[in-house]
Amino acid sequence: MTADVALLVSPSAGRGRGTALAAGVLAAFRDAGFTPEVLPATSGADGEQLAAKAVAAGTRAVVAVGGDGTVHAALQAVAGRATPLGMVPAGTGNDLVRALGGPDEPVAAARAAAEDLAAGTSRAVDAGRTGDRWWATVLCCGFDSAVSDRANRLRWPRGRRRYDVAVLAELARLRPRELTLVLDGESQTLPITLVAVGNTAWYGGGLKVCPGADPSDGLFDVTVVGASTRLELMRTKPRLTTGTHVDHPSVSVFRASRVELSSPGVTTYADGEPVAPLPAVAECVPGALHVVGTGR
Repeated sequence: MTADVALLVSPSAGRGRGTALAAGVLAAFRDAGFTPEVLPATSGADGEQLAAKAVAAGTRAVVAVGGDGTVHAALQAVAGRATPLGMVPAGTGNDLVRALGGPDEPVAAARAAAEDLAAGTSRAVDAGRTGDRWWATVLCCGFDSAVSDRANRLRWPRGRRRYDVAVLAELARLRPRELTLVLDGESQTLPITLVAVGNTAWYGGGLKVCPGADPSDGLFDVTVVGASTRLELMRTKPRLTTGTHVDHPSVSVFRASRVELSSPGVTTYADGEPVAPLPAVAECVPGALHVVGTGR
């Protein structure tokens, strides 16, 4: 029998949690009358290719079993198309599931997605597009992207400690970067510590960097942290969990559907994945993504 639901499973998500959950997720879709197939992605690029092949073959949905990196891979195949995306949170971040209000328990998330598919219902939300890359949560550049760049270069230590080391290294060399920001055609050049272009509110596993972002309004929320000292940055960072950092005098928030960013030597990251070096353009594409299992 031909599979009609593609489960994109990341073996590395949540330190192997995605693979461990696969049996329960398969059962949830089988119980709803579907014939699911596991697509075992060994890398992000591999996941993108597998998901694209499944969509081309006519799958009824691509379900990402993993974290935001797995979702990002699946997104490249389904954004801008009618094929819906389901999400089973099994990673360390799960920021898109958080933003859209989906179940945080994996098997419950699989059942919710299966129920929507069986009923033929889905929810349309906006997605960001930068060059040929789609993204769904937050695109960032500046201090955070520098930390990600450094962490990706490090071979030791492993796990979360690698990011802790990268944070300390980038704090030691912290300096404002001059960036040209063009919002719907209006340009300004300013010193920044970081810029976050939010389709949704959260990034980094629960940091509410763009607290007012709504993935259904056709606009990005753009949070700009201006020139900051190391001490100011360390004091402000904890406020990201509640979104109260936007009240700090060095933080500004804008709204736009098209955001152009230009600064030498800077890479943008979105959904926690590298997207493009600057200069780059982020465009909000209304209703580009159809999701199942997250309610209305």
